[in-house]
Amino acid sequence: MGNRLSKIYTRTGDDGSTGLGDGSRVAKDSARVTAYGTVDEANSAIGLVLACDIPEQVRTVLVSVQHQMFDLGGELCIPGHAAIGDADIQRLEDQLDHFNADLPPLKDFILPGGGLAAAHCHLARTICRRAEREVVTLSHHDAVRPEAIRFLNRLSDLLFVVARVLARASGHGEVLWNHERRKG
Repeated sequence: MGNRLSKIYTRTGDDGSTGLGDGSRVAKDSARVTAYGTVDEANSAIGLVLACDIPEQVRTVLVSVQHQMFDLGGELCIPGHAAIGDADIQRLEDQLDHFNADLPPLKDFILPGGGLAAAHCHLARTICRRAEREVVTLSHHDAVRPEAIRFLNRLSDLLFVVARVLARASGHGEVLWNHERRKG
């Protein structure tokens, strides 16, 4: 295992820079730091879902996803490092297909809500989408493996489907967008 932090503050970032995993230093507002920081934020939002009362099958998947998100953050923090692969993306697709199989087809847009766990899952989904956009922005400046972008794309889809599952499991049900409300 790598170095353990015995002292949390180092003062090395007081100048607005931070160290990457390869030892180089960059500005804290660089595209790379923004990208892996938002991956970390999405991971924290998934932690909020896990803090709720959710079905064990969903919990198992989301805990696994949290580990993969940490791997992805490491990949983004260490230029040239590879941690997410096609098998990780395939696993997300398989889980997505599994959870989606029992859901009714969508006929309307769904609003974020449907109980606390589902609402937290929708928040995690939107943060994941932002992380995806920021990784795409990073890819315009630096090399980013396409697997990173594909992983975030599939994960946000999985989080949408899981939010639907959680809304139904909670008894709140999905909150449908009422597009007819403005007529009349």
